Amino acid sequence: MSAAGFERFDVAADVGVRAWGRTRAEAFAQAALGVLALAVAPDAVEARERREVRAQGDSPEALLVHWVNECLYVHEIEGFAVRRVEVLACDDALVHGVLEGEEIDPRRHRPAAAVRAATLDRAAVGMRDGCHVVSLLVDV
Repeated sequence: MSAAGFERFDVAADVGVRAWGRTRAEAFAQAALGVLALAVAPDAVEARERREVRAQGDSPEALLVHWVNECLYVHEIEGFAVRRVEVLACDDALVHGVLEGEEIDPRRHRPAAAVRAATLDRAAVGMRDGCHVVSLLVDV
């Protein structure tokens, strides 16, 4: 496994995203970026502005899902395309981070999928081979 990253996996009627990192914070950041990349390709986005995002949860899996959904909220409601995600703080109940990107420009940002929400169904937060690994399903 590389130091940090994300990948999609096939699930009937939904999309799965698995992400990993050296820390839980890095894995959560990659999960959010992986889900947001379903909507707009990050390499087409410039990091011109920042948006702070916070989420709380009563379990690691709930925290992951709430975090990703808060990031999706910024994308959908504010019309914000994301280039990079950084998690500044991540513990058992709270995650706080920053989305870097810019307002969606329909001439440059080609929407790939309408991403509705991350779900708790099959959400997982754990360790594998010394790496933090998270996964979740997304309604598209």
